[in-house]
Amino acid sequence: MTNRVLLWAAFALVHLFVGALGFLLPNEPMGDVYRVYEPWSRAVFSGGGIVGVTQDWVYPHLALLPMLLAHLPGALVGSYTVGWAILVTAVDGVAFAVLIGAGRSRGRLTAAVFWLAAIVALGPVGMYRIDGVSVPLAILGCLWLLRRPGIAGALLAAATWIKIWPAALIGAAVVAVRRRSVIIGAGALVSALILGIVVAAGGADHALGFVSGQTGRGLQVEAPVSAVYLWGALLGADGWTVDYDQGILTFQVTGPLLSVVSALMTPALVLAAAAVVAIGVVKIRRKVPFVRLFPALGLALTTVLIVVNKVGSPQFQTWLFAIVVFGLVVDRRRWMAPGILVLVSAALTQLVYPVLYNGIVSPEIVAVSVLTLRNLALAVLMVWMVVRLCRLPARSIP
Repeated sequence: MTNRVLLWAAFALVHLFVGALGFLLPNEPMGDVYRVYEPWSRAVFSGGGIVGVTQDWVYPHLALLPMLLAHLPGALVGSYTVGWAILVTAVDGVAFAVLIGAGRSRGRLTAAVFWLAAIVALGPVGMYRIDGVSVPLAILGCLWLLRRPGIAGALLAAATWIKIWPAALIGAAVVAVRRRSVIIGAGALVSALILGIVVAAGGADHALGFVSGQTGRGLQVEAPVSAVYLWGALLGADGWTVDYDQGILTFQVTGPLLSVVSALMTPALVLAAAAVVAIGVVKIRRKVPFVRLFPALGLALTTVLIVVNKVGSPQFQTWLFAIVVFGLVVDRRRWMAPGILVLVSAALTQLVYPVLYNGIVSPEIVAVSVLTLRNLALAVLMVWMVVRLCRLPARSIP
């Protein structure tokens, strides 16, 4: 059989397996789909309001589109949750087809195998979250940056209006791509169109609600910065606990100086990202080639978004997949080791959620230790990419 046939067979099996795991593993890893995505989207049809338009929303506005579209396959199979899995699989399939191409490039084949392995390693939380829609769009955007920068910019902008993380890839692209004006223009056009629709629908007061809604959040239990508080709760320190926030539907930590730490995280994230971008600017001025600069800068920025963040949901691991896929396409030898670390981090994340999650919300030594190892892996990856970025030689040959 040809490489393409084998890869497509693997693609089908992986998505069937991971989709089924959502119904088999504990702690409802597909729960967000039917608990929040379905009610939000049904409210649009029933006249119950439009999130992001009639009220502030935690997600950027375009995130509502896949939630609405999932009703189409959902109606055919009689389950919105299964319909969501079908939708994510279909979008993945488009990006997968572009990625493998004719099935002859070793780099593309390696990248395809990595992506499938990453989907399995992370498990159902990667499929049954809105992030699962943004990843294939980001992969397409990365693959088309040089040959179709306008389309790439539009796709990355659309992905950002679904979940904010692809902004890291846009930032890396603006630094590393010569035709950056095309990328900026396409992204601005998509953004203007989305905001124009929101304002025309009467949602001007809520146009940036997803930004303001993040700044006031506490420390989510899985975030790396929460590790000290989580260990304090595990050891029974007075006032160190894990509590459920009904407003944003997530577990957060409590403890001394929490408000100070929480307030410092947003400026720390901005400063860290700005520092990485500054390194990228220095490197592009020294004529470092795109295929060396963009993936290193993109992964450095993406890991900063995860590590220096007071939110740490398990699906954030999907953010790493797109840029590693691109790295493997253009230079599989240099990107094999980072790819392996991403797979390890994803597998540890699946152990944390959904498998051991009860031991996180009611802290137990095994679960907290696994989460700590996962966070250490992410920190190592971030430092590794920043060091790699700093060491990129001027006028190097890819």
